[in-house]
Amino acid sequence: MTDATGVAAAHEVLSEVFGYAEFRPGQAEVIEAALSGRDAVVVLPTGSGKSVCYQLPGLIAGREGRGTTIVISPLIALMQDQVGSVGARGIRAAALHSHQESDAQREVVSRFLRGQLDLLYVSPERAAKESFRRMLGRTPIALLAIDEAHCVSQWGHDFRPDYMLLHELRGVVDVPIMALTATATPAVMAEIESRLGLRNPAVICTGFDRPNLHFSVRALRAQSERLEVLRSELEASGLRGRGAGRGLVYCSTRKTVERVAKELRTAGFAVGYYHAGRTKLARERAQSAFETGRTRILVATNAFGMGIDLPDIRLVAHFQTPGSIEAYYQEAGRAGRDGEPARCLLFFGAGDLVTQRRLSSSASGAMQQRRDDALRAIEAYATRGGCRQHTLIAHFTGRSDQPACGSCDACDGSLESSWVEVEAQPVRPAAISLSEPEKARILAAVDQLSRPVGKTNLARALRGSQARALSRLGLRKIAEHGSLAAHDEPSIVAAIEELLADGRLRRAGSKYPTVWIPGKPIRTANPSGTEGARPSTRRSKRFGGPIARALDNYRNRTARTLKWKAYMVLQHRVILAIDRQEPDSHEALARIPGLGPAKIERFGDDILDLVRRNRGAPG
Repeated sequence: MTDATGVAAAHEVLSEVFGYAEFRPGQAEVIEAALSGRDAVVVLPTGSGKSVCYQLPGLIAGREGRGTTIVISPLIALMQDQVGSVGARGIRAAALHSHQESDAQREVVSRFLRGQLDLLYVSPERAAKESFRRMLGRTPIALLAIDEAHCVSQWGHDFRPDYMLLHELRGVVDVPIMALTATATPAVMAEIESRLGLRNPAVICTGFDRPNLHFSVRALRAQSERLEVLRSELEASGLRGRGAGRGLVYCSTRKTVERVAKELRTAGFAVGYYHAGRTKLARERAQSAFETGRTRILVATNAFGMGIDLPDIRLVAHFQTPGSIEAYYQEAGRAGRDGEPARCLLFFGAGDLVTQRRLSSSASGAMQQRRDDALRAIEAYATRGGCRQHTLIAHFTGRSDQPACGSCDACDGSLESSWVEVEAQPVRPAAISLSEPEKARILAAVDQLSRPVGKTNLARALRGSQARALSRLGLRKIAEHGSLAAHDEPSIVAAIEELLADGRLRRAGSKYPTVWIPGKPIRTANPSGTEGARPSTRRSKRFGGPIARALDNYRNRTARTLKWKAYMVLQHRVILAIDRQEPDSHEALARIPGLGPAKIERFGDDILDLVRRNRGAPG
């Protein structure tokens, strides 16, 4: 196949099967390298479509009879999700793993040997087995794709020893190797190339910038303080009760996961929790509830998340600082995969670093030195106070010439000016009492609002914070915004407590500690979370209107029936596109990006019926 022919075929498949008119940045270069028989190292940000880079050339190779593409993936759940996702698009795919019954394994092997699979997913542990390697020699293989390739590196944050053996596969099948990851420094990229034995690979790295993410750091020692701020952030992100969007909270230890989940549940949030100490069934139920929206918040260790393809995570909060920038960037990068604004919040304290050192205490001398270097890097990210995105990008690229993002806490003015120094002090200064006129400003601020707010967010607004979360609560528009900038946050919170104690403020809600004016009615919040705006009766950019809601219910019902994930039926951005365009025919559906002919054939009539029945319905 010539380069021109290959590129033309790739565009055709992209449109026919995946439903997109154009490639995302980096995808075309990766696919061109694969179709020309060249090895590749691929570093694309989370949510940028890495899987298409091997799925599409794998499908072309299968159609042309050149063999199956082997995809080496580290998690069984990730394999199953991808098999289900591409199967919904009519691609012949299967996974071979230890959780299958023997009959199911034999069926997969039989289809593979008969050349009936475009893609076969296996774990690195299975790929290292001699029996699997003998099987590879019995049928044509087109490509080896190694997902989460940073696992090959001992410099990385998720080292897997069996990845070190994957270079031996080239002695079994001499085909192009594609190594893909979202998190790799120049040192890790060089190690991937060396350890996998790649030959003059094409290196495709589109950058690490995620402009829709707002990164912020809060220096808080006590878990009680962290819990209060976390509750406020979840509330500000619209994650209480029913609605759209999800929140993901990472903790370093299982004990902290369970405590945080319990506290949030007590505060009235729909919460699940996930860690490796739970049974397989309990983990599957927690993940399923989160993915289907029965619980909108999941508290988890780093055992959860690799390969998770959820578009609408609005907040990723790290309740404890992780062990490296690589781990943090990968986990934080699960926010905002739909391109809409999302927040990434990191709590930092010296105790977090102690916890991370304890978790890695069994590492060898050389490995421990690498872990210490990683901890120093994440500590520098948290404490230096410069542009967060600039610091992250510089870590991965080694370049310091990136412009400031303009949206993180250091850029938007919401970074507390004294927080780094506070961290160095053994004892927080005592709160200073506010005068009665200053307390009157607090009361006036609350009186302007249309709904109760948390003490911390109210204090931050009175100090002049420009955080976007405060805008959603209407706190950046009040006349008293910044009027108590001379006082620190603990002093303002203490004054709020005094007003609660003497009855001039009251606690609103039976569980979540918000404050309100006694006797004042609570108006329904606007969907946008901004004060003074009239609620839309039609649709919002993020959530859509009646058609979108009907389609969301439809995809959830269909997913339960088919035992699929909801996004495998219809992605959220596809639902929003249908809601905007209101298609009235299969031809119109074909113009929806990301839908594709396989799904139109299967679900098209149902979609059109829902559009007809909900067109013009009140919002």
